[in-house]
Amino acid sequence: MTGKFGELLREYRIAAGLSMGQLAQRVHYSKGYLSKIENGLKPPHDSMARLCDGELGAGGALLAAARSEKESEVTLDRRQVLLVGTALGVTLAGGPRPVPDERVVIGIRTTFEHLRRLGMQTSPVVVLESLTAQVRMLCALAGENPEPTRSHLVLLAARIAEYTGWMQQEAGDDRRALSWTRKAAELAVAGGDHEIVSYAFVREAGLALYRHDPIATIELARRAQQAGPAGSRTLALAARREAQGHALAGDRSEYERALDKARFQADAAGADPSAYPVLGSTAPDPIGLARGWSLCDLGRPGEAAELLDRELTRLPTDARRTRARFGVRRSLAYALAGEVDQSCQTLAGTLEDAAHVDSATIRLDLRELARNLGRWHDRASVREVYPELRRVLHQRV
Repeated sequence: MTGKFGELLREYRIAAGLSMGQLAQRVHYSKGYLSKIENGLKPPHDSMARLCDGELGAGGALLAAARSEKESEVTLDRRQVLLVGTALGVTLAGGPRPVPDERVVIGIRTTFEHLRRLGMQTSPVVVLESLTAQVRMLCALAGENPEPTRSHLVLLAARIAEYTGWMQQEAGDDRRALSWTRKAAELAVAGGDHEIVSYAFVREAGLALYRHDPIATIELARRAQQAGPAGSRTLALAARREAQGHALAGDRSEYERALDKARFQADAAGADPSAYPVLGSTAPDPIGLARGWSLCDLGRPGEAAELLDRELTRLPTDARRTRARFGVRRSLAYALAGEVDQSCQTLAGTLEDAAHVDSATIRLDLRELARNLGRWHDRASVREVYPELRRVLHQRV
């Protein structure tokens, strides 16, 4: 039996003359998922309700219905968590276990933090299996335990699922990256935390950015800023991604506006007091790095290279993935500025990092750099660095 939200969604969809499949395509959710929402088999969440409200011209009625249903859900019941666990294909053998105490939960989080640090320094395939196992184990434990332990475990699983999506993108599997990102949002909603719902749009905007799709990048980044309650840090990362989308589109004024907004939110964020692992980039100044990245897209590669030179010196030694990403971007900026020897010199120091982290997204910029350096194939510095560049481009760990 449908709830109020499901009934309203069907009414507005039919009034708009849209089939279930057409609406699903517009709001970027599957037809099956929307069918479950309409039929009351899944509860609505803010981001999906917002998208449907906008597409169907509901004027806030769908949002209000979604919030009304959410307010009626006082606590996360056992059945919901078990359904999440079933969707992931998880059960724990041997019957119920004792309720994990705070030390156990902290230990699981510490294990994840070790995996995340490892993921900054090596190939994503090294950590993906362990990350997936952690999410499955946490969902299964959540299904066996009462509140508040249940919600703590679900929310920790959500943070790990979000990072798993990022590692899937780094491994070159965008389909699984999107699936894990959306799974993280579902888990977060089940646990009562809507921060990841907003941040999931930031992650989807990142996928669009690497597809060189400025329109989708901007749209998704804006949705992240409008999806619901979110902290200043998440809003800063969303505005940062929006700025990168505007730069990709060549719109300098909108880029500056979005980046100013990102800086304002970043300054307001301060320290993250969350009991759960931080979302997104842990670089000292992700806004500064984004500026260096985007100046290249705006046709100002000389400024981009100069800024990235400064920002790269601020990165910690164990941030190998970030160093490789922005180091390659710096070398590309030098090449686009015509500073070929400087491009090759900086690239020589970056290729080892790039080889170790084995990133599909970094290889996109490496291919662009290889094309640009190929124009100077007779130059000694290019001939010297090119064999190693080709090796990294074609490696498979």
